[in-house]
Amino acid sequence: QVQLVESGGGLVQAGGSLRLSCVASGSIFTINTMGWYRQAPGKQRELVADMTSDGSPKYKDSVKGRFTISRDNAKNTVYLQMNGLKPEDTAVYYCAAEAVILGTMDLYWGQGTQVTVSS
Repeated sequence: QVQLVESGGGLVQAGGSLRLSCVASGSIFTINTMGWYRQAPGKQRELVADMTSDGSPKYKDSVKGRFTISRDNAKNTVYLQMNGLKPEDTAVYYCAAEAVILGTMDLYWGQGTQVTVSS
């Protein structure tokens, strides 16, 4: 099993910044893609950004130029730097990781961290 623990959410005014962190721990495993999803009330969970193990990022169009994803493979950690936050960024943000344990790949989720952007 792989455990993902997020931190860094909170309340911020529009235009402000937050940095989310997610650390993976557990049994011996290899992590492929790590990323961040979000889910606003009444909406489906959506991909915000992810990054492959070799550092290739992908972003949701609406966050390009404002959010930056990075990861530290040695620490099994992924970060999301969020600048220029807007009220529509308000959601629960979930860390996700594709991890391979004994040859089996599964998608693991964190518990979520609330991000609230006030106008």
